[in-house]
Amino acid sequence: MGSGIGSEIARGALLLGLAAGLSACATGPSRWPVQATRFHYDAMTDRGTVQVQPLGPGPASIEFKTYAAAVESEMLRQGYTLPAPGARAQFVATVGFTRALKSLGPKRSPISIGIGGGGFSGGGYRGGTSVGLGGGVNFPVGGGGTRQGILTELSVRIQKGPDAIWEGQAQSMTDAGAPDADPQAVAGRLAAALFQGFPGESGRTIEVK
Repeated sequence: MGSGIGSEIARGALLLGLAAGLSACATGPSRWPVQATRFHYDAMTDRGTVQVQPLGPGPASIEFKTYAAAVESEMLRQGYTLPAPGARAQFVATVGFTRALKSLGPKRSPISIGIGGGGFSGGGYRGGTSVGLGGGVNFPVGGGGTRQGILTELSVRIQKGPDAIWEGQAQSMTDAGAPDADPQAVAGRLAAALFQGFPGESGRTIEVK
């Protein structure tokens, strides 16, 4: 599987699914269901030691470690194990994420979606932008409201040697004022959805409440 397998298709499906959820729930909810899509070659029955690392270069940020810990926890539940100190892992899981502030108004209004290129951040918070979320994504779900939402997207790619063997992407919106809007809670939700029924049906987008 190539390093970018299905990423554009997955991103489009995730954004369209999230848009539908926002349109139907433009008032009230503190968080929206997670949209998750997975791609893989086979049944992914092999297990072994795994190392979680950032998608991009440079040192890992504190916030990245929160998402990495959530992914690592889910992979351990799936039967992977951590390598011994100094040993080389059999699998490498690269993790990327973005968090972007979005306005959540009390009234419905048309939802405009622009899906472009873009990729995932390997290391930190990008408040108030859509960088890494498709380049032109816009969710104007209200008029003049003061509520703020946080649109979070998580990407995980599992490699064995030089080959990518599994790739997953998940995203959801959370009211910034909700008690479970902190990165640790959101990372746990996204990672749990991403690894639900692992490896998942390849190419299918699921919704996890």
